[in-house]
Amino acid sequence: MNEEVIPILHVKDADAAATWYARLGFGKQWEHRFEPGFPAFVEVARGPLRLFLSEHQGDARPGTLVYLRVRDVDAVAAEFGVTVVDQPWAREVELRDPDGNRLRVGTPAEAG
Repeated sequence: MNEEVIPILHVKDADAAATWYARLGFGKQWEHRFEPGFPAFVEVARGPLRLFLSEHQGDARPGTLVYLRVRDVDAVAAEFGVTVVDQPWAREVELRDPDGNRLRVGTPAEAG
């Protein structure tokens, strides 16, 4: 087992959030509910990268910021219709998911 950190993001509708994250290349891995009709807890993954999307109150704060390093930030910018900003450390875009969680997505300068 590899040790890892998995950010948890609060979402109102896990299915809608998983669909939005699919635009970033994340696929739904599994979903858990204690009982039908209870809040969902979902894992989405993009290769080795993982996020937990939780409908449970108190699992995460609204407006959380996650930094995502990708090989091709230009493809992400094209998918979301946003402009890439050149920083000294990376080329980046900033996105907000449907629940207001912030994602800064970048390709490191040395990878460009």
